[in-house]
Amino acid sequence: MSFDTKSIFLGTCTVIALYCSSFSNAQTPLSPDSYQKSLRSIYKELVEINTTDSVGSCTKAASAMAQHLQKAGFDKANLQLIVPPRGPQKGNLVATIKGKNESLKPILLLAHIDVVEAKRQDWERDPFKLIEEDGNFYARGAADDKSMAAIYVANLIRMKNEKYIPERGIVMALTCDEEKIPTEFNGVEYLLKNHHQLIDAELAINEGADNLLRPDGTKAFVALMASEKVFQTYSFETTNPGGHSARPRKDNAIYDLARGLVNLGNYSFPVKLNEVTKAYLEKMSSFESGQLAEDMRVIASNPNDQAALARMSDKPYYNNLLRTTCVATMLTAGHATNALPQRAKATVNCRILPGESVEEVQKTLQKVVANDNIKITPDHAAVLSPPSPLTEKMVSSVTKVSSQIFPGIPVIPTMLVATTDGRFLNNAGIPTYGVNGIFRDSNGGYIHGLNERMPVSSLFEGQEFLYRLTVLLTGS
Repeated sequence: MSFDTKSIFLGTCTVIALYCSSFSNAQTPLSPDSYQKSLRSIYKELVEINTTDSVGSCTKAASAMAQHLQKAGFDKANLQLIVPPRGPQKGNLVATIKGKNESLKPILLLAHIDVVEAKRQDWERDPFKLIEEDGNFYARGAADDKSMAAIYVANLIRMKNEKYIPERGIVMALTCDEEKIPTEFNGVEYLLKNHHQLIDAELAINEGADNLLRPDGTKAFVALMASEKVFQTYSFETTNPGGHSARPRKDNAIYDLARGLVNLGNYSFPVKLNEVTKAYLEKMSSFESGQLAEDMRVIASNPNDQAALARMSDKPYYNNLLRTTCVATMLTAGHATNALPQRAKATVNCRILPGESVEEVQKTLQKVVANDNIKITPDHAAVLSPPSPLTEKMVSSVTKVSSQIFPGIPVIPTMLVATTDGRFLNNAGIPTYGVNGIFRDSNGGYIHGLNERMPVSSLFEGQEFLYRLTVLLTGS
């Protein structure tokens, strides 16, 4: 089949060089060691395909994963590589296992395969070579999000080998450009607009679960991420006629902007709890100790307790959970060393609580800077992200699988203070949950930073966790 500008159906070696050999569906189920060996191989290949926006190719990575699935017995009708007309390197893979009951919507397994940039000279190791060292895998994308993508592929192959036929279908989507915010293209958004029927689902499993591994190696909790903040960036700009630096004036563009930013730095948005953050505080208070546990209990029942709020707000992680945050991230000003500045500009990034008005946040910012000379404009249109409901089915399923693999470790609802592609799915009526059974340290595996890493044991625990959860959610 020839190339289509929107969709490339897999199954022809002449188009994307897939394996042409015939493979029997009557394969012997793999042993647990073989499952891990298969994942390790797929993971290594995926990580070592550069998928940065500057020089990489999601299409190449998606094609490579499709080859593994076709080799395992997936036919061309259930494998589609979808490439947008304007982005030949922005390919997305959708793979499907049909369910017995076609009246039931499938479960969507979502992972993005693009990664943020990584400079070799800054890293201790080559960021695009998977290196195992001291119990960790090191590479760009080792955690975010090629770990989940590789796990999904390996688990679909396992299901094919085990001849698993789910009651409701399973759809896997490996997508591009999650890391570019804002962006002219996003793989999930593109699929929803142009191939909605392919990924329409009862619910989606996604990244975003911050399962905490304590410094002593013990596991703190299994996260069920059901909410995420809204990403919105603003430009703060002041202008001035300027003049010669030898004749300074009081109305300086830099000073005006600086005073406004100081006001912003001293301001805290009000605390607002939702179903997810309230449940998080209530449950975590049972596992923390001392003043922190008491403050969690107090705020869960009385979000206006100022003493408890002051203590919690001093801790960045908890402060971000409790309220909308806005912070200056970039500055530019002036045009010459011997001239008064004619323009000063700051970039302010906000992470807005779900359900809170973006327009009201902008109005609040204007009041906080207390200077009409500072013009505040959004850099892009925010994509709202309503919380996903903590349904009995979802909570009980995650709890059941967690109790099997991590006995005694609690399941805690969480809100992600960052942003994922789940925002597009939630707005399309597909409840999306960040859950994976993968534990990382408090630094999150240095995601987006230098020497990104993934504990070896966590990768394989996540493999088994996601396999069991997928079977449980799609079984009869």
